[in-house]
Amino acid sequence: MLTRLRNANIGGRTEALVPHSRLKSDVIRILKREGYIQDFKVRKDGTHSNILVTLKTGAEGRAITGLRRISTPGRRKYVGARDIPRVLGGMGTCVLSTSHGILTGAEAKKKNLGGEVICYAW
Repeated sequence: MLTRLRNANIGGRTEALVPHSRLKSDVIRILKREGYIQDFKVRKDGTHSNILVTLKTGAEGRAITGLRRISTPGRRKYVGARDIPRVLGGMGTCVLSTSHGILTGAEAKKKNLGGEVICYAW
């Protein structure tokens, strides 16, 4: 999903189509809330569901400068509440999977929760 968003952003597209899953829709919901994407819609095409993501553009350019996947299937990265990383000195967003759902790093710190680091966005 992150690669599709990154490629659409670099290619100058305004939309990206991503296969639907609950984790992906939660991460996209956080990216929208943090201002990295404009909107998203879940579309059902027969038996499959897709997420249509509208990327945010402005006078300064694209809202997404970078997306990086941190935890991979071969190497999971877990952090405690005190060890949640800051992305670009607080200018970026860290997305975590916690026991209370998918949260940003700032929300997880406020709730004193650790979890699996999914990705960084800046």
